[in-house]
Parts: sequence; C-alpha cells; structure tokens
Amino acid sequence: MLSVFAFYACSDDDDSNGIPDDKEARISVKLVDAPGDYDAVYVDVEDVLIKYNDEVEGNVDGEISLDDVDDGVYNLLELTGGVSVMLADDDDVPVGRINQIRLVLGDDNSVVVDGQSYPLQTPSAQQSGLKVQINQDLEAGETYAFTLDFDVEKSIVEQGNGDYLLKPVIRGSLDIETGAISGTVIGLVTGTQTLITATHQETQEEISTYTDAESKFVLNGLPEGTYTLSFEVASELGLDPIVLTDIEVEAGSTTTIGEVEFL
Repeated sequence: MLSVFAFYACSDDDDSNGIPDDKEARISVKLVDAPGDYDAVYVDVEDVLIKYNDEVEGNVDGEISLDDVDDGVYNLLELTGGVSVMLADDDDVPVGRINQIRLVLGDDNSVVVDGQSYPLQTPSAQQSGLKVQINQDLEAGETYAFTLDFDVEKSIVEQGNGDYLLKPVIRGSLDIETGAISGTVIGLVTGTQTLITATHQETQEEISTYTDAESKFVLNGLPEGTYTLSFEVASELGLDPIVLTDIEVEAGSTTTIGEVEFL
C-alpha cells in the first residue's frame, strides 16, 4: 500500500477551482474490500461526497462533491489481494474538519448468489450516500489519501422474502496513519482461496481479506501495533489453519511476511 503525504507549491493567486491556495488541501479516495461469501457484489458508484463539520464554500450543509470521480459499476469481490480502485485522485478541496466521506450509489447494484443475480436494495445510498466516519482536519498545502474498506460479509442482509438489502459496514482510514501486511500463500493449488484474518493483539480488532488468483494478499488500513494472523482454507481440503503471532505493523509502511506454506 502506498501512503501519500505530500506538500505542493502555493501561490498567491486562486487556482482553477476558485479556492485560494492557502485555503486548499488535496484528497484521494480508494476502495478495497473485505471478503464475503458471494459470487459477486456489484455496486454502482456515482459520486463521492465530503461532509464538513461546518459550512463550506457557501454550502450551509457543509457538503461538497469531489471532481473527476471515477464512477462506474464495481465488483467488490475483485478488490482483494491488494487490488483497489481509485475513486478520486488528488482532488482540490477546502481546508477544514471533515466528519464523513459518502459514496452515492446509482440503481445498478446487485449480488450474485449460487450463480443467480438479485437486485441489491440501497434506499439511502441514492440520496444521502453510504456514510463512512472519518473525523479528520484538512490543512492547507497537504494531501490526504483515504482507504475505504467495504466489509461485504457484514454489509449484505438477506430478507425473509428472498430479497437482499445493503446495510453498509465500511471502515475508513488515513493511509499515513495506518499500515499494511502483505504476503503469498503457497502449498495449495494456484488460485485456491485463503481467508486471512489479522487480529490486533491489544484491541482485538479484526480485519480480513482473501488471497487473489495468484495467492497473494494485502491487508490494508491496519492501525499500528502487533497482530496475530490466521490463514484458513475450505474445510473440505482437510488442512488445519496456520497461525502467525507477533507481526508488527507501523503506520505508513507495509510489513511483508513473504511466503506462508500449507503443508
């Protein structure tokens, strides 16, 4: 995971978006996924909104839309193994304290279960957006890179009538304040899916991901500290989980653990 924390040159003139340079920061937003037991989960991202604590740019609601959002329909289950999608990259925004990043979704959302596609109901997302708590001061001349980790397993609810509802659980983190763990699982048939769970040894917070098609993985947005890693495959393979302890994570860097082998 790359962490961005850059200063850029300022001038006394207003830039093209009308925000004076001494009252402007930059923001990037990327999306990754925690695993879920589905064939696919498609979300239709239309916009990314930034919610400020106070009025901004004359908007009494304190809300702005980022420019040049890479909108589209994304399969969240493809965003594992270190794969991410950059929704907004180095957008100029006013300084101030933000409390939320919001993903506004369109109508083309669906979940695929056992080969069957079902509409994914997202009643609040088309209006106010999926709310991700941030609480971060944006200061002039700095760039802030945020990672939004979409926990699919906890976010999709099957209703009694067979429909599916999106009740999002999304964890937001500032890259410079968190770290990552990466590695490769070996000893299995290439492409065998492995569930990797990192547990913070002090807080017991858990963050999970799957290996990708090349059996590689990256756990993003990890608060600094010491972790226990568990590696699990499907029970029918008859392999015991692998557990690694005392894996250190530092903010702003990636801890590479190399190869983890199932025997």
